[in-house]
Amino acid sequence: MFTVYTWTTPNGRKPLILLEELDLPYEVAPVNLREHEQFAPEFLAIAPNNKIPALKDDSLTLFESGAILTYLAEKYDRFLPQQGPERYRTLQWLYWQVGGLGPMLGQLGFFSKSDLALPKEHFTAEAERLLNVLDRALAGNTYVAGDHYTIADIACYPWTQAAASHLELNLSGKPAVQRWLEQVGERPAVQKAMAWTPAQSLR
Repeated sequence: MFTVYTWTTPNGRKPLILLEELDLPYEVAPVNLREHEQFAPEFLAIAPNNKIPALKDDSLTLFESGAILTYLAEKYDRFLPQQGPERYRTLQWLYWQVGGLGPMLGQLGFFSKSDLALPKEHFTAEAERLLNVLDRALAGNTYVAGDHYTIADIACYPWTQAAASHLELNLSGKPAVQRWLEQVGERPAVQKAMAWTPAQSLR
């Protein structure tokens, strides 16, 4: 059985969504970020960067959400094409989320609680730019990387949903993003993973 070390953050939701989509049994080990449990020595042995999520599969332990999604998708040959242009389109959008969308929205979330105007303006503008990039991509595609639901959608969804619900970014001028959020949000696996709370430890 898989063990997922995670918390109720956008990054923390990503492996849960994929495991639900794959209909696999898993156990959740909550890592309470508010209590700084990510810095505990026992978690450091699992995740050297002191970040959630992490995944344990028998003797293999992985940290970094993008690596976890890729590993599971390749292991079960779903949600990531094995070869060809579709594979690399999927990976480029996965890396885009990991390297751009997530960090920028995370910084916006941090600075939105401060009185510093310049960082808030900077990260708000960058968040809007990235959401416009996503909207343009989705305007011509059903899903982020093309016509099929992939780990790129799984990576982008929790952060985009948080942009609207927690960061209160206005998506009214981004109709393709709105359509995609509704479409992905209707998937039972997504709904179950997004509803997870630390009180639930076993699927």
